[in-house]
Order: sequence, then structure tokens, then C-alpha cells
Amino acid sequence: MAQLVSSWYQNKTLPESYIFPPETRPGDLIVPACKTIPVIDLGKAEGQNRADIVRQILTACEEYGFLQVVNHGIPEEVMKASMDVLKEVFEMPAEDKAMLYSEDPKRSCRLLTGGARYAREKVHHWRDNLRHPCHPLQDCIKHWPEKPIRYREIVATFATELKKLGSRILELVAEGLGLESGYFGDKLSESTKLSVNHYPPCPDPSLTLGLSKHCDPNLITIVHQGDENGLQVLNSGEWIGVEFLQNALVVNIGHQLQIISNNKLKCSEHRVVTNSRVARTSAVFFIYPTDNCIVEPAKSLIGDTSHYRAFEFKEFKHEYFTNNGNSEVVMERFKSQA
Repeated sequence: MAQLVSSWYQNKTLPESYIFPPETRPGDLIVPACKTIPVIDLGKAEGQNRADIVRQILTACEEYGFLQVVNHGIPEEVMKASMDVLKEVFEMPAEDKAMLYSEDPKRSCRLLTGGARYAREKVHHWRDNLRHPCHPLQDCIKHWPEKPIRYREIVATFATELKKLGSRILELVAEGLGLESGYFGDKLSESTKLSVNHYPPCPDPSLTLGLSKHCDPNLITIVHQGDENGLQVLNSGEWIGVEFLQNALVVNIGHQLQIISNNKLKCSEHRVVTNSRVARTSAVFFIYPTDNCIVEPAKSLIGDTSHYRAFEFKEFKHEYFTNNGNSEVVMERFKSQA
């Protein structure tokens, strides 16, 4: 509990345990917020422009693995109320946060700091994190924070809306790939998790990271960036900043979608940098297969070569966390040997 960055960061120099090796530090390199990551108006997806929106989504997934969506259907007041209550979690008195804090990775709802296994880390991420599953909602909600008082009510609405949006985007992706309607339904997208990252002001952002370079192991991820820039994507060997846009949501491709698309879609590495001015809180909604779901390239996308073998998702998850999210090592284990 005492390790929570939000408990001790004020008026401190950056502890050595948060200083990343020179080759992985962000350094003083200025990464401007980039306007090239596509911003897609989902409000146009239900009319005569649907084919064009499908094409835009597919192009973004092929070239960047990232896009932003506007007019996505989640009411502005739901987003504001949700982000407000999520910020409140990290502003609660120490005794309330202590009720949530745990270093046990098997605890489904927990508040933690740094990475998932703090005690084993050589260097820590500059963040506190609250995470919990969101499906099945009626069961999961019983384990969610009891404080702030309206947390369960507000976040349940947000999670429901995010799942609906994710399903809608996956349907458009399926259409773009030429897959049948509902291809990503059922077990492929049944499981969901909310991860809330809180990045306090950092005494030296050039030496540390909020999150280090990684790809997501799931199917698709939806992110509310908060009120500040911080998310960066590696594209053609260069880091580009994902511009903060009011009421927009960031969507990125996970490993499972790259595999199902047989490498047609791109899962891009990304990271989070800190700043010295203000705290930043982001909400990350992961959509992923059930543990026993079989994942494999869609048969209609294989052509002459299937790049990956079939596997149960729990096998992929085990490899991902055993190898600390090293995408190159993990993806190699699931390549087709044919």
C-alpha cells in the first residue's frame, strides 16, 4: 500500500527503482501529438457511407493498428461521469485505498502499483492501476470497489456501453475482412476487463515510463485517454503521439485480431510517457476470448499460407505473461510450422 506512487510522489526526486535503462527511456526526444492516426466518424457507419467507413477502419488497422473514433454512440455524460469516478478512486483516503490494494495476481479486483508483479520487477512503471473483470457483469460487480459510492452503478453503465461499441467495431472489421456477420461474436469476444491507469506528475519524465513498449494480448482494446496526451505508438520505427481529442476514444488491435486476420491487420507496439505538470488518468477496456476459445486464422483469409497454428487462448495468455509481454518471442511460439 505504501508503494502506491500517488501516496508519496510529491516533492520527491525520481527513485532509482523507477529509472529505466538508457535504451528504453523516452529521453528528451520531443514526440509531437500526431494528426496522422486516423479519426473515424462512426456516426456515418449506418448510412450510405458505411462502405467508406469500413474501408477507413481497415486501412487504419493495416497501417497503424490504431484509430480514434468519434460520434461513437456513448453519451458524453456517461463518459464524463465515468472518468470522474475513476479519478476519485486515486484521490480516496489511504484507508479506503488499502481495502483495494493487493499484490496477489489471483485477486480479480485490485489496486496495484507499477506492473502486475511489483515485487519481482527490476524497474517500476510510474503508475498506479485499478483492474477488474467486467463479464459476466452481474457476478463481477459484487467484487468491484464499494467506494466511491456510485462506482459500481456508473462504471457498470460505462462497461456495458464500451462492450456494445467494441462489438460494433468488430462487426465493421469483419465486414472489411470479408468475414460473415457475427464472426467475432460469442466466445471470441466474450471476456472483458477494465484497467484504470493513474499517472501522477513525475519529477523527471525523461527517465521513466508510465508503461513500457508492448502489444496487447487480447482481441481489441478501447481507451479513454483522459485529459492529457501520453499514449505513443511505434510506427515505421518512430514514436508518434496519439493526440488527445475531446470525447474521442482510441481503438487498437490486439494480438488475437492480428492472428485471426492472418497478419492482414497490424498489432502495433505502444507505450505511455509521463509529464511533470499534472496527473493523468486513463481507462482501458480489453475485449478478449474466453480461456478455452480456439483462436486461429480465419479460413477465408489463409490463401496459400496460414501464418499461425490453432490454439486455446489460455495457452497464449500463459506464454504472454511468462515472457513478460515480449511480442517477438510470444508470437514465434504460435507461428505455423507448415
